[in-house]
Amino acid sequence: MTKIFIAGSRKISKLSAEVLQRLDEIVAKSLPVVIGDAAGVDKSVQLFLHGKNYRHVEVFCSGTRCRNNVGDWPTRQVAVNSSRRDFNFYATKDVRMSEEASFGLMIWDGESAGTLMNVLRLIKRNKNVVVFEAPKRRFLELKNESEWKDFFAACSDEVRLRIEKLSGVDSKVTEPLQASLL
Repeated sequence: MTKIFIAGSRKISKLSAEVLQRLDEIVAKSLPVVIGDAAGVDKSVQLFLHGKNYRHVEVFCSGTRCRNNVGDWPTRQVAVNSSRRDFNFYATKDVRMSEEASFGLMIWDGESAGTLMNVLRLIKRNKNVVVFEAPKRRFLELKNESEWKDFFAACSDEVRLRIEKLSGVDSKVTEPLQASLL
């Protein structure tokens, strides 16, 4: 069964009508959802799913406790080798979700490097990703590295530099990654 990894920018706390419609479709199909525990999109999607009394949700957390689990769903605490609560600490759960999911829905503010790293992780695992570009109010479906390259090339210089820097740190997808970024 298709398992959907939903994530997005921490700066987005209000979901658009377009995103809510996609979430309604997921609920109507009773598709399992894996989601993180961050503020922003994670918490907003959790609130929506909780409001629908949706039970097919698993919340992933880095370390020993979840920051948000509004539906009191089952949790997956992903072990982390560091106590520093930095990008790598929280990315550990994202790597696990990208491994387990069969598809991604990413809600992007046009700036969040973490959201784009999730897109890239899924693409590197040959999994389709739908990206909702909030500033443009549009969905893009990325199915392969060629489509990723086109999408990435259209990002701002600042976003591309952050992704290139982070990709060197994210050992789970780095092997052939540098060529994919250019």
